[in-house]
Amino acid sequence: SCALDGSDQAQKTQQVLVSGNDFYATPRLSPDGTQLAWLTWHHPNMPWDGSELWLGELGTDGSLLHEKHIAGGSNESIFQPEWSPAGVLHFVSDRTGWWNLYRWRDESATPLCPMEAEFGMPQWVFGMSTYSFASSNEIICTYMQRGICSLASLDTTTGKLKPIETPYTTIGSPVAAKGRVLFGSGSPTEAAAFVQFDMATGHIEVLRRSSEITIDSAYISIAEPIEFPTEGGLTAHGFFYPPRNPDYAAPEGELPPLLVNSHGGPTSATNSMLKLGIQYWTSRGIAVLDVNYGGSTGYGRAYRERLTGQWGIVDVDDCINGAQYLAERGMVDGQRLMIAGGSAGGYTTLCAITFRDVFKAGASHFGVSDVEALAKDTHKFESRYMNKLVGPYPERRDVYLARSPIHFTERISCPVIFFQGLEDKVVPPSQAELMVEALHAKGLPVAYLPFEGEQHGFRRAENIKRTLDAELYFYSRIFGFPLAEPVEPVQIDNM
Repeated sequence: SCALDGSDQAQKTQQVLVSGNDFYATPRLSPDGTQLAWLTWHHPNMPWDGSELWLGELGTDGSLLHEKHIAGGSNESIFQPEWSPAGVLHFVSDRTGWWNLYRWRDESATPLCPMEAEFGMPQWVFGMSTYSFASSNEIICTYMQRGICSLASLDTTTGKLKPIETPYTTIGSPVAAKGRVLFGSGSPTEAAAFVQFDMATGHIEVLRRSSEITIDSAYISIAEPIEFPTEGGLTAHGFFYPPRNPDYAAPEGELPPLLVNSHGGPTSATNSMLKLGIQYWTSRGIAVLDVNYGGSTGYGRAYRERLTGQWGIVDVDDCINGAQYLAERGMVDGQRLMIAGGSAGGYTTLCAITFRDVFKAGASHFGVSDVEALAKDTHKFESRYMNKLVGPYPERRDVYLARSPIHFTERISCPVIFFQGLEDKVVPPSQAELMVEALHAKGLPVAYLPFEGEQHGFRRAENIKRTLDAELYFYSRIFGFPLAEPVEPVQIDNM
């Protein structure tokens, strides 16, 4: 803490309030300035694995007194502590298996509206939020069920949750003030936008769109939430996008190829918001399955923990089972299954084509092929992340080696195209290049597109477009289908 009077003495009297743990986040000062709440957690946990909420009193000299641990632990995740205007502390906890809202009063935590829904998110960065106080007794919140977000008003006195109707399925960071709610939004027909909602009239005003591009709705494939059987008698989730283009029709009796998308993170999730990268494929006759494999967020703690010690297994199982589910129901061509992903999603892709033989082609976008390298060289926040996903390192180095496609290149089962930023410090180009050399040696069709100046995730529009076109060209050559319009060719070796 420090004084805010701007004096030279104030700069010299800064003091550390609390220390000793691995991480601290989200300090929240009570409205009267007498109490401070904060989050903390320890290695090897990530904040969504286990974190603690602490509360202390502030002395007249700015020191912290009578600190106490009031919620959370090694197997309970706390998210977004906030004070109400009346000075009552609220927070989100997943102690029941679902991130729900709680109130701290009279030395105990009370759930406000218990339900099987997620009012929290994985805290990858500072400043994330899912609720805001409209008044001392009303919270405007967003929650997720089965991958779909909703907006609601919560009466903190009665616990009654009143849904607020909007056209959006992706909602984030609500801020309530003076009868209005500002939030980020998106829907299956609208890309990300920042909007203002009038609580009295229900009117929604779009303040800023992420893109001003408008697309005829006749060309938009609407995300269809699906739930499909997977290993161990469980089910997994995803969004299915059938091909859609009114200007073209498939030959009679022909089923579409399927591209399976595996999201990054891996503690993250995909959503149903309009993504032009997906519409690129569906408008060209290719169906897409965007998978929220076990380990994804938005489906409760048990679903999130399916990936504990199982990264490279559960995610792969779910991508395969999702594709086979659609093929068995005659919705896609089971002989033309493709898989693609970037970063952690690229790791799932490379595991799928190395350790299984279901997919007939793959695309790795700066994908991880050596998980040991991630464990050995990363920043503090993620330095023990692999302990949960794979196992403690170096004690279980054997598992890291067994789960790294880079050590089993002789088992790669299908053609692959690789996209790699040459400035990537997370997944160095050498990982992709070793995989490319292995496919060369094996005689499988392979293509490699390195990009100067790109890092971990491409930023330049021309490179993003080139990546989409190159991937489409690659699949067209592998499966022998014609393209409706010409694209710049890609060199494919071993064709």
